[in-house]
Amino acid sequence: MDAASNEVRRLREIAEGVYGLEALFDVAGRLVWISPSIHRITGRTPEECLGAPDAIVFLVHESDRNYCLRMARKVAEGGPPANFEMRLMRADGRICWVACHWRRLGDDSTHPAGLRMSAEDIQARKETEYKLLETVTELRRAQALRERYLARSNDERQRLSALLNVIRLGILFMDRDHRVLYYNRAMLSIWGFAPDENLIGMRDVVLQSRVVALLEQPEAYFEHIAGVLQMHGVSEAHEISLRDGRIVTDVSTVVESAEGQRWIGRVWIYEDVTEERKIARKMVELAERDPLTNLFNRRRFHEELNRLLAEATRHEVHVGLIAIDLDGFKPINDEFGHQAGDAVLVGLAQAVGGVIRRNEMFFRLGGDEFGVLVPDAEERDLCELARRILEVIDTQRFEFEGRSTSLTASLGIALFPQHADNPEQLIAVADQAMYCSKNRGRDRWTLAGSEAHESDRMASSESDEPICRGD
Repeated sequence: MDAASNEVRRLREIAEGVYGLEALFDVAGRLVWISPSIHRITGRTPEECLGAPDAIVFLVHESDRNYCLRMARKVAEGGPPANFEMRLMRADGRICWVACHWRRLGDDSTHPAGLRMSAEDIQARKETEYKLLETVTELRRAQALRERYLARSNDERQRLSALLNVIRLGILFMDRDHRVLYYNRAMLSIWGFAPDENLIGMRDVVLQSRVVALLEQPEAYFEHIAGVLQMHGVSEAHEISLRDGRIVTDVSTVVESAEGQRWIGRVWIYEDVTEERKIARKMVELAERDPLTNLFNRRRFHEELNRLLAEATRHEVHVGLIAIDLDGFKPINDEFGHQAGDAVLVGLAQAVGGVIRRNEMFFRLGGDEFGVLVPDAEERDLCELARRILEVIDTQRFEFEGRSTSLTASLGIALFPQHADNPEQLIAVADQAMYCSKNRGRDRWTLAGSEAHESDRMASSESDEPICRGD
């Protein structure tokens, strides 16, 4: 009896000293014994667990509870041992992951003595998996990873490789010896390599020689690479122009080791931004050009006027403004429709644009109003330009519904700073001169001024009124 008592005591000491979790259930699923390690894992005492009406309901998280009960029942009914992971509820409300193993007790498979559950605390591993999932999701922003993250490195490598291959960014890892360690499909596509090309182990100088034919400015690009390789932090985004018209940006940084004591390589991120640049240019064009005539619009007119006047002030030169308003445009719209009016505006814009020189800027200000800005202008040059504009408009003929029609224009000329010393005043003076042309018979230009002019100028009675000239 003493020997048996000592043996029982030793067995109890062993059972109560196990590090993992051990529990015994009867065939009805009631807890009959649980190791003290339950307190370390969940913060619950064995007495609390034994006193609960249903230990599984008391300990197991509600999301895993039904599954745990179903698997325990299958084992009790003669099924094979069951291994699975589940969450236990801690006393402080947090969860704790365990890997558990359920098997029957006793040799009688028909009427087992009960069930034994052995569990191992895997909370640390689970926390590591979740952190890795969050890091990958935040870095790539392209796809959510599976709810559960497998710990084995080979499986993780496959998932990460699949993720990097579906994103549009090209990724290239180079090791400390300047050899290719990893690349994704987008990198091959951006740099013109075949989808099945194998670059692993290739040195950077060989890689550069393979792409040199694609580069618009190879020497400038390789100089950029040499500069980046001297840096340790994240480089600024650099634009690379390719001969096929594409634009690619690159960003690079070194990759630190896990210990942070040395660097293990460098990562390059490439992005094809060709379409983005096209869209950006198109948006700028839409913002500053008239959609009908493709001339610069009123917004761009005011920007250029302010800029030219500021430059003229610094350099003490003149800026000319010619205001143009079409004569007889409304009757064309009324008689032939707005499509005919649009055709007239487009035709005149193209014709007048042919006499505008490269340093002059032609604008559609709205409706049938146009304007020309002339930097470093002189009065004689502005008058000559106005004459050419009138002549080209006079020669235009348009056919609508089998009938020929034409129109004329009234022009007003103002000069900065001779006639005005700010943008608003210059516009007002040019408009006043243009209306003078309309009042004096149209199809003519008028130069704003306050002094007597030659006999071919039709001077007004007031010295501060514009001076009208016939064509």
